[in-house]
Amino acid sequence: MKINFPTFASAAALAVALIAAPAMAQNADGIVVYNAQHESLTKAWAEGFTKETGIKVTIRNGKDMELANQIVQEGAASPADAFLTENSPGMVLVDNAKLFAPLDKTVLDQVPANFRPEHGRWTGVAARSTVFAYDKNKLTEDKLPKSLLDLADASWKGRWGAAPAGADFQAIVSALLELKGEETTAKWLKGLKENATAYKGNSVAMKAVNAGEIEGAVIYHYYYFGDKAKTGENTKNVSLHYFKHEDPGAFVSISGGGVLASSKHKDDAQAFLKWVTGKAGQAVLKDGDSFEYAVGKDAASNAALVPLADLQAPKVEPSKLNSKKVTDLMTAAGLL
Repeated sequence: MKINFPTFASAAALAVALIAAPAMAQNADGIVVYNAQHESLTKAWAEGFTKETGIKVTIRNGKDMELANQIVQEGAASPADAFLTENSPGMVLVDNAKLFAPLDKTVLDQVPANFRPEHGRWTGVAARSTVFAYDKNKLTEDKLPKSLLDLADASWKGRWGAAPAGADFQAIVSALLELKGEETTAKWLKGLKENATAYKGNSVAMKAVNAGEIEGAVIYHYYYFGDKAKTGENTKNVSLHYFKHEDPGAFVSISGGGVLASSKHKDDAQAFLKWVTGKAGQAVLKDGDSFEYAVGKDAASNAALVPLADLQAPKVEPSKLNSKKVTDLMTAAGLL
């Protein structure tokens, strides 16, 4: 299914509508988690935490930037005790508004330094790798792009796709901006506009590859593995290409977790993040069906995944991933 690139006005209207929604009443029993992670994953984390500690978790689900903007709008009146995202730019938005409390050392010590920002106000809880999902019936290894930047070349016109309107893809662009600078990023986005087909979500883009509509798509790895674990009907013609070599296309996006400074249940919220980043919480990633990477110290990921150490991902300080600058550049390129 092809779609037109969404207008900036429609995206802004949606954000305003969400921000304007009345805040939920403060939950006096347990903690409230604003959740932009996959609902099933956070549900499993919440249930495991409650079973072990007896602390109730109320989950309010939404999208990364929608919930981040809502928290900023609510400010000190937010009923949220903790915030979880799929990608890190939403965490940066809330942190830049000075709305996070410092995380306890017992939480931070459970996550290696490369999977959390240096300042310690939020931490990684999971991760996902950028990949190029390609039609193995049309492309051989020698014909694959050696770098994410190659896809801006005119030779790729009409041959690949992405889901540029989503927070997933915008996190990848954020990494490109941090790694290569504004000029290179703007040029690449121009190539994206000219060459790529826009789809409504990573899974839709992957299905288009499988159906032979396009030759490849920039997505996150877990869509492929999730489909393989079910029927495999959307990946029978698909293989994954890992860019490696610290290329922007090898970017590993961190899913974040933080405790709100306004929380009236900080100890319980800190305990929740300690559980999520600890042995039991990271085991949910290893044994569950999310197929996201575990990021806790000595935590194993699902055996089906390419090991994190083998991805040769570029080093990106997550607190520097700038969602505002990215959306400005994407809007200028006619992508939003």
